[in-house]
Amino acid sequence: MSDADVIVIGGGPAGVAAAVELRRHGVARVVLLEREAQLGGATRHCSHSPFGMRDFHRVYFGAAYGKRLEAEAARAGVEVRTGHSVVRIEAGGRVDLATPRGVGTLQARRLLIATGARETPRAARLVSGDRPIGVVTTGSLQAYVAFHGLMPFRRPLLVGSELVSLSAVLTCLTHGARPVAMIEPGPHPLAPAPLAWFPRAMGIPFHCGAELVDIHGASRVEDVTLRLRDGTLQKHACDGVLFTGRFTPEAALLLQSAIGVDPGSSGPAIDPYGRTADPHLFAAGNLLRAVETAGWSFREGRAVGRAMAQDLADGCEPGALLPVTFDPPVKLVVPGLIRRGGPAKPAFPDFQLRFARQARGRLSLALDGREMWAQEKTWRPERRVVLPIPPAAQTAGRVHIGFEERT
Repeated sequence: MSDADVIVIGGGPAGVAAAVELRRHGVARVVLLEREAQLGGATRHCSHSPFGMRDFHRVYFGAAYGKRLEAEAARAGVEVRTGHSVVRIEAGGRVDLATPRGVGTLQARRLLIATGARETPRAARLVSGDRPIGVVTTGSLQAYVAFHGLMPFRRPLLVGSELVSLSAVLTCLTHGARPVAMIEPGPHPLAPAPLAWFPRAMGIPFHCGAELVDIHGASRVEDVTLRLRDGTLQKHACDGVLFTGRFTPEAALLLQSAIGVDPGSSGPAIDPYGRTADPHLFAAGNLLRAVETAGWSFREGRAVGRAMAQDLADGCEPGALLPVTFDPPVKLVVPGLIRRGGPAKPAFPDFQLRFARQARGRLSLALDGREMWAQEKTWRPERRVVLPIPPAAQTAGRVHIGFEERT
């Protein structure tokens, strides 16, 4: 006896969109579990726009977007349980969880895990030095501002150059803080142009090839030591350090399960329908690969919800799995599995790739040694690369994404 048809773990854009889509396609009981008190995920503490343009055809600030997600879930008849933390997932659709009333277990015909991603903090980056107040990630900063009205510094050093780094700059500038500089350890900014020009347009010095070596300060951050591109050390006075980006999927539940994680993406390997190696378990959103926008995650969740509804309606046993192989410096491929058979319309019509470093060369897709697609250009790290999945991939004996580097 199941407690639900589908249990969705995670109340961010992907999880809510999937839950709503499941209800729209006639799935009777959909339970959404969220450890926080409200739905919305990381968008709840983003005090800027734009959110919701493609999803709801209006522009929202982050908190308002989170409330819209809550309203959509309620309108669709999703059973939302906030303050519920899943501590373990088991094969066959079972979850163990901690609730405000104690521990418990739920059983469902299908599970969807959409726990998102998190930034890499100082400790995981192995930055040495003192341990003063004022060293935070973007998520922590925005939570301080949105929920407590606190700004932990006025002149921080900002580390990173991804899209979330620009969100961090906006949060600082709109709440009385001005970064003294923005640094990127790599040779190029990770955010695409023209967004990469934003810090300089705001009068914030931007240094590529610069590494944070030490943080100094007694009770608060006083200054930092940087290693510049030419190897020289330079001190910068500041009153805080803001680490941005370097996201990693929030995959702790998978690490202690039989599924595990893909070594490239650090998230679960899925097929084009969002299903993992366990036919009862699906995944969507930034858990799959770090990191995409809220809107991308919302649309991805909706597509996976649709595929899950079709899977429940068909009741067919899933076919055999084939791993997708790839050459370095390709870092990850999602979906990383191809499954024989399945619904007519996949949730993922394209392969999503990331490169580990900048490289000039020819990227190709081959089925059983026959080239189906190719393109040559300069590929940049952490930029989304999309390759259409040929229908013939479902019957291929080998699916390989190749790369020939040019010097």
